[in-house]
Amino acid sequence: MQEDRLSEWFVPKFGSQNFRLSMGILFLPYTGMVVSFAIWGSLSVEFSLDRIGSISLLYFFAIGISAHCLDALGSKKKPWGDISHSKLWSAAIISLIISFSVGLYYIFLDSWLLFPIGIMEVFFLFAYNLELFRGKFHNNLSFVISWGILPVFAGAAIQSNSITVETIMFSAIAGIVSYILIVTSRKYKELKRQNANYETYYKKEVILKIVSSVVIFSTIFFIALRYL
Repeated sequence: MQEDRLSEWFVPKFGSQNFRLSMGILFLPYTGMVVSFAIWGSLSVEFSLDRIGSISLLYFFAIGISAHCLDALGSKKKPWGDISHSKLWSAAIISLIISFSVGLYYIFLDSWLLFPIGIMEVFFLFAYNLELFRGKFHNNLSFVISWGILPVFAGAAIQSNSITVETIMFSAIAGIVSYILIVTSRKYKELKRQNANYETYYKKEVILKIVSSVVIFSTIFFIALRYL
């Protein structure tokens, strides 16, 4: 059974084990996708770069750090080893405080629509990653909503406190991409747990690499093109 995720493609092959573990638990390609979806939302309305930076920071801390630390806490298989629960909880809570601070600042400033979006994201953050309610919300639909659709809405809300037709279109695309990602990821992990031949799960790995890379680099390219 393949349990150790330090051999995953998104984990650096260099550095100490603690460094590789810290980078691996962030799932940077997937975190980058979620941040990109939030940027898509910003691009669907009139936007400013400082608010793009703010929503990117918010989702990096909320999803990249907090959600993945909670996921490690909620996992029964401990794929990252016996990490101290106190360290995981500390990282998750501190990251949430930072994320909340950014969100609340804009909520009270002029973007109240972030509040209901934030409430839903916090619910999924704990219900999905800690597998609360007997794991009822640890499914593909919850993943698509919390990691695909809601970040796009949040990106638009922080910019204009509104949801436009373009925002809904971007959220639909993000939802489809998220669904492809989670379905492929689950199949990929199952094949690795079964110690399947490399060729068997390699195609799934390629899909994960392509999907995450296209989303991240197309987002960077569009912003660069807009300002160069």
